[in-house]
Amino acid sequence: MAEKHYFACGNTAKGFQNMFDSNLAGLKKIFILKGGPGTGKSTLMKRVGEVYVEKGYDVEYIHCSSDPDSLDGVIVRALGVGIVDGTTPHVIEPKVAGGIEEYVNLGTAWNIRMLEEKVEVIKRVLDEIHSCYPKAYDQFAKALSIHDEWEKIYITNMDLEGANILTEQVVKKILGECNSETGGVTRHRFFGGSTPKGAMDYVENITATCKKRYLIKGRPGSGKSTMLKKIWRRAQSLGLDVEVYHCGFDPNSLDMILLPSLQVCIFDSTAPHEYEPNRENDEVIDMYEKLITPGTDEKYEEELKDIKKRYRDTVAKGIAYLKKAKDLHDDLEKYYIAATDYTIIDQITEQILERIASIEPNKQI
Repeated sequence: MAEKHYFACGNTAKGFQNMFDSNLAGLKKIFILKGGPGTGKSTLMKRVGEVYVEKGYDVEYIHCSSDPDSLDGVIVRALGVGIVDGTTPHVIEPKVAGGIEEYVNLGTAWNIRMLEEKVEVIKRVLDEIHSCYPKAYDQFAKALSIHDEWEKIYITNMDLEGANILTEQVVKKILGECNSETGGVTRHRFFGGSTPKGAMDYVENITATCKKRYLIKGRPGSGKSTMLKKIWRRAQSLGLDVEVYHCGFDPNSLDMILLPSLQVCIFDSTAPHEYEPNRENDEVIDMYEKLITPGTDEKYEEELKDIKKRYRDTVAKGIAYLKKAKDLHDDLEKYYIAATDYTIIDQITEQILERIASIEPNKQI
């Protein structure tokens, strides 16, 4: 039994990114929860997850990037079942409505009159929340531009031919003994990202079942993401299942490739998700040491200091808007909590658990 925690959506320099589709692909039944903030969607999903962890199933917890203490989804993949928050901004469009996806309306637990009395204040708070996210994304986009300056210093001081050779060596080391399979599935995710709490990640949890971990060290622009993309493409060509973890700041870049069948992962182990080897089979790949002209850090010390400060300050401004949105969301929840009959939510939760139990192996219906 294992619990896996990750994000399927992210607040990034490219705006809001939704990668739910690849994680829901192949499920037989998906319950799509509808309802306002504070109506028990996350609590319902946590309850279902707890039940199936206790039963010995592997459970995937998909966290909300705008409030990582809340869930956007829970999946019991062995049963082919998922439950997801289908409200904005991660609206889930059914592929086979009724056949696979089924809407669950938690709004049936509302005291509508109480909400009608607060309609103007609810609209005002919603408008304020919605105004925060574009401002956050604008700051992250500015930070990405600053990050490009950072990368340029190392790209212009990198041994490009050496980078290609090193990448091929790593690809061969990880995948050289693999035989081709068919039907490999790629799932796209984030292991971390920008949240109202700042940068956070689930690296240790996600890699817990890996017998071998490669930790890539280096600097911005030293070829980490390029190496990961080549490993992904090679694994795909071999028909392997691949978990692709995108950068929570720049989703066009990759931060980790995990190969479940090999129990191997390779990830960018630099700030803000910097880890040191702490397991017997951990191995470091130092891109700076192997590929960057010696003395580059020292040569550009003052310029790098300025870039890092501007980058940190700009990211902090973006995080501040996410925090403001979260604080406003907490205020909004109060109105819905007061208007929600949670005995009805409990009944809906039990009904979903009964539906899921009916498809468990050897279950008498």
